[in-house]
Amino acid sequence: MKIHLLPDHLVNQIAAGEVVDRPASVVKELVENSLDAGARHVKVTLEQGGRRVIRVSDDGEGMRRDDLALALQRHATSKIASLEDLERVATMGFRGEALPSIASVARLDLASKHASEEHGWVVRARRGELAEAEPSALQEGTRVDVEDLFYNVPARRKFLRTESTEFGLVDQLLRRFALARFDVGFELEHNGKSVSALPPAPTEAEQQRRLQRVMGRDFIEHAIRIDDQRGDLGLHGWVAEPRFNRAQADRQFFFVNGRAVRDRLVAHAVRSAFQDVLYHGRHPAFVLFLELPPQAVDVNVHPQKQEVRFRDGRTVHDFLYASLHRALAGAGAESGSVLGGVAGGGHGGGLGAGALRPGAGLGERGGSPLAGWGAQAGMALPVGEQVSAYASVLGAAPANVFSPTPVSMSEHGGEAAAAPPLGYALAQLHGVYILSQNDQGLVLTDMHAAHERITYERLKQRHADGAIASQRLLVPLELRVSEAEAELAEELRNELAALGLVVDRSGPENLLLRELPALLARADAAQLVRDVLADLGSDGGTMGRSGRLESVTNEILSTMACHGSVRANRQLTLPEMNALLRDMERTERSGHCNHGRPTWVQLDMATLDRLFLRGR
Repeated sequence: MKIHLLPDHLVNQIAAGEVVDRPASVVKELVENSLDAGARHVKVTLEQGGRRVIRVSDDGEGMRRDDLALALQRHATSKIASLEDLERVATMGFRGEALPSIASVARLDLASKHASEEHGWVVRARRGELAEAEPSALQEGTRVDVEDLFYNVPARRKFLRTESTEFGLVDQLLRRFALARFDVGFELEHNGKSVSALPPAPTEAEQQRRLQRVMGRDFIEHAIRIDDQRGDLGLHGWVAEPRFNRAQADRQFFFVNGRAVRDRLVAHAVRSAFQDVLYHGRHPAFVLFLELPPQAVDVNVHPQKQEVRFRDGRTVHDFLYASLHRALAGAGAESGSVLGGVAGGGHGGGLGAGALRPGAGLGERGGSPLAGWGAQAGMALPVGEQVSAYASVLGAAPANVFSPTPVSMSEHGGEAAAAPPLGYALAQLHGVYILSQNDQGLVLTDMHAAHERITYERLKQRHADGAIASQRLLVPLELRVSEAEAELAEELRNELAALGLVVDRSGPENLLLRELPALLARADAAQLVRDVLADLGSDGGTMGRSGRLESVTNEILSTMACHGSVRANRQLTLPEMNALLRDMERTERSGHCNHGRPTWVQLDMATLDRLFLRGR
């Protein structure tokens, strides 16, 4: 078969296929051009989901008459002039491909007015042919009209989805732009009807209102503000507490230098930060902005510029993980669930949630005083005087973890001092839940889930310090396992010892457990070892030799914590319950257990009053 050159119109259509595949991609390219032109207001008008008409108008800088025809030539741009410019590009577009690509698969009119000219000009492109520029009544900025998308590529047109689907994709796209550029107003119109109008949001209050419109009120009420800097890397934005999670990853927006991207490295860093606070199969919600020098990221690796490549991916990954991990840890006991009313963690409905200070009460953080507390304050018992009883049931804790928190009554029987965040224990329900009273109302705590998180965080900290204390068994425990598990235990003997498990192989299918972590002294030792070996086996036995070392270690520590936690139907005294609650308030991520389940919920007084029809 003889090799031959393709005609220009076919070359343009092939190239357009990489940039333009549906109405949303046309809108993306045109809006990016508007933003690069300094627009402060962008309006998108669609008919039939963009199949019939796409119009993007802005109030940006505009173009001179001589530049209009040139803008429709392939690889003509004002944004870069050299390889050095390409390596540090800071604009949304830079290739000079968008307009000619669109013009090759649709009927396009390009109108613009530059401030230096008396009136605007318009050029029309039909089937790759440009007409002479004509005067236009346009008063400012640029307007691009795209009609009959893919009219000359029937095969591509048949692949378009329904009108509602294509419109929905454009709507989602503009939501991303609205989050990326709070300083710009965005307007969307479809089939002659106004769908949304977002004015510029320069102030923090206006940004919160826009964020609420795009992400929803629930996101605002559970959002943690992030503002972190390390050298040239900066991360700011909002991430929702783990209890606000989604069945789909439809509330995840990540921007690199203002550009919305999808990146596996970023996704892995976020997933790792949420690893042990999010329930299996659920997805976090966030709006995050990563800022770094333009030369540190390559945006020229994807036809539609939706992916990037970091020059130092490991540093970026570690920075993202550390920033998110600190933010989630700082939420502390504030991350429990709230039923019907003000957030139990004291968010006050605003953005952001700081770490709970030891002994800080919910009332100090914006909560309303609990009606009738003074009459029942006598039920609250001081914490700290019976820590040994708590330790004997739940495992030893550092002596300075618990501080006495007595309830002080006034001489005339007035109101009690503000209760701690999780309140004072009242009773135990069915041997599973702790009922406690705080300034907001009633708190229900799952004692196993709570203690599991406490034990897990202690194990992680002691493992990081290289100090997981082990306890020697008076009589070594013999275990029968599979030959593969015995070989795995023998191979990873040192790694298991670092976790407080000293295991020797005593036969082809036999192990001897000589020591186990002191924190887990009351656990079912045989089942603990089997579950740890199962975790190692599921990882292919690569612990210590793969990049997943920390992840695998945490999975094992999570399993160990589950075995070492207080079980259901274990009766606790009031001092023991109070000690557990105080320990939760001082533990990172205590709003969720290691598997992502909530550890406590709040029933505020307003909800309780509604249940009993009070105040009606």
